[in-house]
Amino acid sequence: MTLWLMAGLLFTPLAWAVLTLLTDFVWGRRVTWVGILVQVLVSLGLWLTVAQHGGFYYDLGGWGAPLGIELRVDGLAVTFVLLTAAVASACGLHAGVYIDQHKPWHRYFWPLFWFLWSGLNAVWLGGDLFNLYVGLELISLSAVGLVALGGNANALRASIRYLLAALLGSLAYLLGVALIYGQFGTLSIAGVVAWLDNHSAPAGPGLALALMITGLALKTALFPLHRWLPPAHGIAKSPVSALLSALVVKASFYIAARLWLAFGESLGSLAAAQMVGLLGGAAVVWGSWLACKQAQLKQVVAYSSVAQIGYLFLLFPLTYSVSESVSLQAQQGITLQVISHALAKAAMFLAAGNLILSVGSSRIDALAGVSRFLPFSLFSFGLAGVSLMSLPPSGGFAAKWLLLQASLGSGQWWWALVLLAGGLLSAAYLFRIYRASFAENPETDQFFHPSKSLEIIPMVLAVMALGLGFVSEQVLSVMALPFAEEGAP
Repeated sequence: MTLWLMAGLLFTPLAWAVLTLLTDFVWGRRVTWVGILVQVLVSLGLWLTVAQHGGFYYDLGGWGAPLGIELRVDGLAVTFVLLTAAVASACGLHAGVYIDQHKPWHRYFWPLFWFLWSGLNAVWLGGDLFNLYVGLELISLSAVGLVALGGNANALRASIRYLLAALLGSLAYLLGVALIYGQFGTLSIAGVVAWLDNHSAPAGPGLALALMITGLALKTALFPLHRWLPPAHGIAKSPVSALLSALVVKASFYIAARLWLAFGESLGSLAAAQMVGLLGGAAVVWGSWLACKQAQLKQVVAYSSVAQIGYLFLLFPLTYSVSESVSLQAQQGITLQVISHALAKAAMFLAAGNLILSVGSSRIDALAGVSRFLPFSLFSFGLAGVSLMSLPPSGGFAAKWLLLQASLGSGQWWWALVLLAGGLLSAAYLFRIYRASFAENPETDQFFHPSKSLEIIPMVLAVMALGLGFVSEQVLSVMALPFAEEGAP
């Protein structure tokens, strides 16, 4: 059973990418809908397997490390696999209706979509440093191609900037991987941890960890390495923007978090942890402030992503040289923040795409009067914003509450100020959009009404982000499950 689940997660998306490459947009959409159903069922099956039997290591093809590819299937990994299935399915269904099927280059959306999904699953389950790099590159190249599908000069310019940033981040990460291999003779994360547990930490790998974290921070768009993100997310098609913000930038952060939790105590330092946290806090304030000043709707949401990414990097100071209970609170809070932000931001980008389609303009002031003609999409946008503002009972509130407790419990009260400032600034730029939508518009009969299916999809994601606060305990309980004794169940 496990063999089929792993094959379904890793190889089915690649097969679907090849199939859709041979079809036009319409047939690619039909093939994709079948593939989405398969991926959702396989993701649920693996999640239930881990929930019942615990996590396990899986040797792909029966070849173990260091010769083979070792996959780490634990509660955190399958949670992100299931999150990917939910968000990618919503974006795929939305794109099938939203994207213009008559433009010939749009047929490449589906193969790029499936290559991206395959890379995401590879990252969530990866157990060694090099194969994480392979998955990360597959994600980056697919994402760059999806941005370029905008088809105009601005889209190409944004995609090239994205490509250069991604390649630079990958080079820094790969250099760190080479240094780790030169010191420890293995690329398995578990193998390096086992070596560090039995030996004193050498000086060299500290540089390797710094290089890898820096490269991943660039790919995650941590301030001040964020300049590539707003143009790419703002110019891309709305389903693509949702994928980029909800999942793509989370993949590089996921690797950075894995590395820090595995090697941070041995190879990191208090100064490094506080510096990364400081950059995260600056991202929250600066990104939110810039979001308040944007004239374009999708640019507001894009700069909001810069701000929300900053919260994630509070993991570094809140898990270094603290008690086990505080570290656990921080890890749980960051995990809920990732899930909540993925659902909410995907809903916001899809709803923003609907609003732009309705009014025929991406400017915020063009939304005047749309509240009477497209209340469903506007409500989805606001409902997702509840989670970004960290209002109860949303998943964002549960995440920030855990981070607040970790901040105070570790004596680092200054991060609590960042959480408070971020929530207030989020309310400022979200209410600005709502104020524009309720303004008077003398041309109230000029709005286009999108398909009802386009409006339902972001609503479902927004409700999931809100409802995460009610089921957060159940989600976290699966993540905390221990590993099985040997191999797969």
